[in-house]
Amino acid sequence: MTTTNTTKNIDKATAGFPKCGMYGDYGGSYIPDALVPVMDEIARVYDECRNDPAFREEYMRLMKEYVGRPTALTECKNLSAKYGGARIFLKREDLNHTGAHKINNCIGQALVARRMGKTKLIAETGAGMHGVAAATVAALMGMECDVYMGSVDIVKQAPNVLRMKALGATVVPVEFGQKTLKEAVDAALQALIDDPTLFYLIGSAVGPHPYPTMVQDFQRIIGDEARAQMIERTGALPDYVVACVGGGSNAAGAFTGFLEDTDVKLVGIEPSGRGLEYGQHAASITLGHPGVMHGFRSYVLTDDAGEPAEVYSIASGLDYPSVGPLHAILKDSGRADYCYVGDDEALEAFTLLCQTEGIIPALESAHALAGGIKIARELTPDKTVLVNLSGRGDKDMETISKLGIFK
Repeated sequence: MTTTNTTKNIDKATAGFPKCGMYGDYGGSYIPDALVPVMDEIARVYDECRNDPAFREEYMRLMKEYVGRPTALTECKNLSAKYGGARIFLKREDLNHTGAHKINNCIGQALVARRMGKTKLIAETGAGMHGVAAATVAALMGMECDVYMGSVDIVKQAPNVLRMKALGATVVPVEFGQKTLKEAVDAALQALIDDPTLFYLIGSAVGPHPYPTMVQDFQRIIGDEARAQMIERTGALPDYVVACVGGGSNAAGAFTGFLEDTDVKLVGIEPSGRGLEYGQHAASITLGHPGVMHGFRSYVLTDDAGEPAEVYSIASGLDYPSVGPLHAILKDSGRADYCYVGDDEALEAFTLLCQTEGIIPALESAHALAGGIKIARELTPDKTVLVNLSGRGDKDMETISKLGIFK
C-alpha cells in the first residue's frame, strides 16, 4: 500500500465543500452546448429540493422505511484479534436494500427527477449495483429505466444484470472501447444529448455540476450516521475512516461526515490491479494528472496521446480512469490520503472477512478492507479504524468461483 498527497494552501476543514459547483480548481461543467440548459435545469430544481423541508422529510422517510437505514456499525473483533493493532469497525452499507450504498443517491436523484416531471431514467453501471438501485427506484416511482453497461461487465456481473431485468429495466450493452464503466458513462451521456427529456441518474460523484454535489449530499448520510454511531459505541470519533475509491461516491459519503473533524484521518483506497504498468490498474489519483473527462475537471489517467487511459481492476466498480472532484481537492489540500492495493490484496481481505466475521464483501469494498487492515496493524489497541463496507459480494461470486479460491 502506497500513500500520496500534495499539500497546498487550502483550508483542510472546508476543502471538501463545493462553492458554485467547484471544488477548488476541480469540478465545473465542461459540456456540449446542447446539455447546458439540461444541467442548468437540474441544478435549479435540485437547489429548490435541498432547501425544501418537505423534500428532505420524504427522502429521510424512504431511507428509513424503504432502504432500511440507519445501517449497522459492526466491530470486527475476530479480525482484530487475529492481527492485533487497532479496533476495526465496518459501516454496513451492504445491509441496505439492494445491497450497497448506491440506493442512497438513487432515491434522492429520483425524487429530483419526479419533481422535474421526468418519466424515464437512464443510468450507467460497472459492478451493476448502481444499475440495480436505479432500476429499483424507477419501479418504485413508476418510471421507465435504461441502464448502460459495458459488455465485459455484463458477463462479470451476470447476477446483477438479471436483477435489473427482473425490476423492469432495459440493460443496454456497450460494445465500444474497453466495454467497461467509462464507456457506459460515454453511452449514457450520448443518450442524454440525443434525448434531453431523459433524466440521467449518475451513480458516482462525477460528471458535470450539479452531479458531484448531489451525490455527495445524498451519500453523506453514511458518514453522518457513522459519526454518531462511533461516538455512541466508543465515546470518541474514529482515528481513521477508510473507503474504496473508483469514481468515489461511497468514499464521498463516508468522508463528508468527518470533513470538519480534522483529527480524523481520511484514507481512500484505489485499485492497483495487476500492477502499476499502463492498463493494469485504475489508480487515478496516485498516477493521474489534472484534466477534463465526462464534463468535469479532476485527476485523470491518460495515454501518450492525452486520451483517457485503459484501466483495469478485478472490481468492476473501480475501473474508472478518473475520480470525483471532491477527492481531487481532498488530495491537494492534504485533508485525505490516497493509497492503492492490488487484486491479490483485495482477494485476501475478501477471504479474511468471509472466514473470520461471516460477512461476504463486494470486491470493491474488499479493497477498502485491505487498506484498513494494513493501517490497523500499525496502530495500538486504543485506536479505531472505520472501514466503509460499501456493498455485499453476492454479485462477485462467479468471479471468485472462476479464480478457484475456494475448492
